[in-house]
Amino acid sequence: MDCRVVVEAAVPVYDVETADEAVRIAISKTGEMLNPDLNYVEISMGERTSPDGEQLIPAFVAADEALVALELEMTVFNVERDEHASRIARKEIGQRLQNIPLKVLRVEEIVEGDDVADGGEATTDTDRSDGTDGEDLLPEFEEMVDDER
Repeated sequence: MDCRVVVEAAVPVYDVETADEAVRIAISKTGEMLNPDLNYVEISMGERTSPDGEQLIPAFVAADEALVALELEMTVFNVERDEHASRIARKEIGQRLQNIPLKVLRVEEIVEGDDVADGGEATTDTDRSDGTDGEDLLPEFEEMVDDER
């Protein structure tokens, strides 16, 4: 089975004045650490709530330093269980984000036939970016056998 795993990361950022600046720098810093090896990991702002359930900004700024909550989402293929998918995601992301705490937020199984499993649009044989209709790219099996005879 294939799973989509979302991991929360607590990214420290230094010499910032506002929470918005901290979030932008944290996303950029995380992207640099993940690329080029894990360029398929999607980075977004994390969601934080107060004990009362009130939505908070994803960055805590004090003394020109910030701790930013980010969500890193990746797809893990050919796993047996959710726990297996979460271990793989934590290992792959954790190797690149050293000294940054990680926590698995959720693991969602990708349902067979989910056309947009990778977050992009699905393409079919009749919807190709190169302008062809998908036909005659590869010969049929019978045509290949007939050609060799």
